[in-house]
Parts: sequence; structure tokens; C-alpha cells
Amino acid sequence: MWENHPVKACNPSTLREAATAFQTSRVLLTAIELRLFSHIRSEALTSAEVADRAGTDPHATDRLLNALCALNLLAKDRGRFRNTPDGARYLVDSSPDYAAGLAHSASMWIRWSTLTDTVKRGRAAGSRQPLNDRGDAWLEPFIAAMHYRARVQADAVAALLPLGAHTRVLDVGGGSGAFSIAMARRAHGLRAVVFDLPNVIPIAARYIAQAGASDAVTTVAGDYLRDPLPGGGFDLVFLSAVVHSNDAVQNAALIAACAGSLNPGGSVVIMDWVMAPDRVTPEPGALFAINMLVGTDDGDTFTEAEIHAWLTAAGLDRVERKPTPFGTDLVFGRRR
Repeated sequence: MWENHPVKACNPSTLREAATAFQTSRVLLTAIELRLFSHIRSEALTSAEVADRAGTDPHATDRLLNALCALNLLAKDRGRFRNTPDGARYLVDSSPDYAAGLAHSASMWIRWSTLTDTVKRGRAAGSRQPLNDRGDAWLEPFIAAMHYRARVQADAVAALLPLGAHTRVLDVGGGSGAFSIAMARRAHGLRAVVFDLPNVIPIAARYIAQAGASDAVTTVAGDYLRDPLPGGGFDLVFLSAVVHSNDAVQNAALIAACAGSLNPGGSVVIMDWVMAPDRVTPEPGALFAINMLVGTDDGDTFTEAEIHAWLTAAGLDRVERKPTPFGTDLVFGRRR
């Protein structure tokens, strides 16, 4: 029997819209890569002036700026281009509300372009360096994108976690430390350790210092698939956007290691897309599985039953699932 899913309208117009959506995406991402919005800042510039600042061809820059105006991402008056109020807020990289994740989306474009070959082969196409070895030009935008997403979500997620003044938290694959920072702010006296790759840790330390949280949040370098987790006993081990980077066997081993780091009564909490049994919903999770297919060797999105099995195999019980306001879920497993 067919699964009962709502069916969206499909006609030549909607098909064309879907097929050509890449054009809008590419115009925006190229503008981000060239920092055109940031070069314009609060000024009104000609295309030649923008090209001079960006180091680009004047004619090609003019046509790109016109396309950005057509998309309402810039405004044009008497041959001069300026940022819109929303553009100045979200697209100028010196703005506190800069949408930093867009720079990483430009990196993702390259991988998504290999989807056809990936589906033919069953493996991500092309050579790929380990994340720790990709260099600052890739790693800085990646962590910035993760920080942007986490910063928006962290306070609401922290409110759903079992936190207290004496809680010790291990934030596995914690990236910029945004979730640990939010936990420390919510529970005075809480201490957190961000555990991530050696080249990520200096970036994390910078974000933590900028937040004024260095007394509460510390860092330890390591690879969670190869190195022992920090010891000392934790009340909460938190994994946000981690399990989708691994296969099921790797995740089972990782969750077992996390459970071994817990104090009695402590919890392992996984935050990620949690797929329905048919893997069709939620829609962002189904698309994210493709992102993992083209971008990793083994990553995927997983069902609640799969995550439940890792937690119980690690000796955790009272498994519970809580939705977040962001479409992802928290899955808890507690140590007796």
C-alpha cells in the first residue's frame, strides 16, 4: 500500500521553477564569495567602483549586480547600487546579524554538483580530505555556519535539557561551543567541555572567549571516532549535528563511549534530524541525507528506532524524544 503523504502540485511551471532554482542560488552565492554586499557597505557605488574593490571584471560585475537587483537583494538608482536594509543586516559580513552560513553553502555547491556521479557509484564522488585537514579557507566558513545555526537555536535547546548548577557537560563535536555557552548561561555554576578536532579547537576557543564564557567552557582536542573521550565523569553528554556524519556502526560505538563517560543518572542527548520509518519526512532531513551522501563517506540521517537501538545497546534506558522548535529532535538516554 502507498504511504499516505501529502502530494504537492506538479506541472510544467512548478517543474521549471524547481529545475532553474539553481540560478538564483548561484547568483547569491557568487555575490557572497566575492563579498559584493560587504564591499558596498552603506554606500551607493557604480558597478565599476564595486569591481575595483572586489578585483573583478567591470562588465561581468555590472551584470551580476543587475541580477542581484532583479532578485531584490540590492537596490539601484541612477546607475548606483546600494544594499537594501535587510541586505545590510544579513549580507554584510561586518553586521552582527550576518548570515554566516551562506559562505559554507558556497562550499556545499561543489559537492552537490557531483550528485549524479555519487548516485551512480554509491559513494561520494571525488577525493576528499579529512575535515581537520581542509585548511582555514574551508574550515572557518564551516564553523561560522555551524555557529550561526547554533546561536539561533541554543537558548531554546538549553531550556529542554536537564541542567543544574553543578552539571558537568561534555559537548562532543561541539564546534564553536555555542550550545555549551548557552547551557553555561542558563545554569550558573555549570561547567562544559567542548571536544572537537585539533584544528577546530582554536576557532572554538575564540568564539567562547568572545562570549565571555572561558571560565565555564573549556576545550579538549581529539577525534571522537579514534580518541578516548575526556574523562572525569559527566552528567550530560551532548551531541548536536554529530550522528549524521557517521554510519550506524560508528554511531553505536560513539554512543557507547559517551555512555561510559556518564555519572550515574546522567544522560546522553542526541540532537539531529530524526526520520520517520519510511525516511520521507521530515523533508529537510530527507534532503540532508543527500547532503551527507555527496559530502561524506558514511553520513546519513537516521530513524528514531535506529537511535533508540544505539542508546539501549550502550546500557541507557528511559529513552525519550522531544521536538525542538527547529524541526530537529532531542533523543535522551539515561544511565541508571
